[in-house]
Amino acid sequence: MEPVFYVMAILGCGDGQLQCREVRVEPVRYRSAAQCQVAMAQTLPRHADLSFPTIVASCQQRGARMARNETRAPRS
Repeated sequence: MEPVFYVMAILGCGDGQLQCREVRVEPVRYRSAAQCQVAMAQTLPRHADLSFPTIVASCQQRGARMARNETRAPRS
């Protein structure tokens, strides 16, 4: 199974950051949301070519996660 990682989605938004939609996803994978967020300041300027009033980024979790199967003993 593929491990969990984070990617940075680039969102194009209307005025006031309303009606945002994902327009790109950075190819870099991050091990944590914190690492992804630190990289935003350097990454966002590379997407200034997009024709939206506002460009923002969002760190999103990707990859598979195994569900924990916890069985409990029946109560008496």
